[in-house]
Amino acid sequence: MVAGAVALLVAVLPAEESGIAVTRSATVGVDRSPAVAAAAVRAAVPLGGLEVPDPLALDSGGRVTSVRQWEQQRRPQLLEAFQDNVYGTSLPAPTKMTFSEDSSGGGGSAKKVTITVTGPEGTASFTLRLFTPSSGKPKGTFLLIDHRGSVGDDPGSGGYAPVSTITGDGYALAALNADEVAPDDAGSYRNGVIDAFYPAGQDLPADAGRTISAWAWGASRAMDYLQTDPDVDPSKVAVIGHSRGGKAALWAGAQDPRFPVVISNNSGSTGAKLARRDSSGESISAINSQFPHWFPETYKRFDGNAAALPVDQNELLALIAPGRVVVASAADDGNADPQGEFLSYLGAAPVYELYGLGETGLSSANWPPATGKGFRGPGMSYHLRSGGHGLEDSDWQIYLGSNLFTR
Repeated sequence: MVAGAVALLVAVLPAEESGIAVTRSATVGVDRSPAVAAAAVRAAVPLGGLEVPDPLALDSGGRVTSVRQWEQQRRPQLLEAFQDNVYGTSLPAPTKMTFSEDSSGGGGSAKKVTITVTGPEGTASFTLRLFTPSSGKPKGTFLLIDHRGSVGDDPGSGGYAPVSTITGDGYALAALNADEVAPDDAGSYRNGVIDAFYPAGQDLPADAGRTISAWAWGASRAMDYLQTDPDVDPSKVAVIGHSRGGKAALWAGAQDPRFPVVISNNSGSTGAKLARRDSSGESISAINSQFPHWFPETYKRFDGNAAALPVDQNELLALIAPGRVVVASAADDGNADPQGEFLSYLGAAPVYELYGLGETGLSSANWPPATGKGFRGPGMSYHLRSGGHGLEDSDWQIYLGSNLFTR
């Protein structure tokens, strides 16, 4: 473990004995009264000059001491708290789902998949594009939550989604058209999958997930498809998102244990950044005001009052354990608060330590780390790129060169 990194937080406890099966349940169902939520806020540890919630502190008191206790008690509590207070209730599994494939040749193999889902109020369809190497099984697949709609049938080779670079390195890229899942627009965000599950003429419940939650749900449906495709290995899929897509990728990975790697690229507020650094970069009130369709109405209770949140984003990162969490920041991306993302990364390490994966890979817990260098531990990875907000070739060089699918 990096000297001082986890010592900043709490004294970590031994990992569970190897005889315990390591699983991550996505089931939630824990009662959380206001008194319990307040108790969770008070169970805090120091991190970067702030008091942030301790991910290992149980709502009922005491601390987690084993993998079994984390998975059976604390993890469901945290998932419930994030649904109740931040991301909203996720859509249920579709009552029916079909996949329609359209394959074509090119530089490698390209496939366009239409995923159609049925809910109690109707059906909706969205597109997943899959690009694989020209020969051999891919070493892994990057599932990109493409909120820009940048990946078409004939995508480019650089920057945000460098398909030829990815496939040339022996990996596959699966690009989910997020705008078809839920339009990134306050007036029409329900027009994708959400209205297949809620009556179109009625307001959504205050605690129902909106766009970011729907994108995360769509990533899981894309994973449903990838599990059926013989051209990829479904045990080696990394869900990745940039900016708002990074927020969705983290929420997808926290809920869905099928993703062994979860990559947050410059995700900022309500992504990797600590919420309690609300005055640094984009605030909760600013994000709720500018993008009222991203999160549920219940999240607005914390506008200007981040300290009242019963959770913080270090706990979201911790929910990905034992899957690999990858946090990427940009040095000049002030709006995303790269230091807040870095601190959140450190704050997730105690949970990874339960699994024997607490080594962060960092050479120091001090900010800032060296730019342009990938830091990789057995279950956690981080890098700080020079420059501003973006998903760039240099980010992909680190992702492709870090053997993310191995310990």
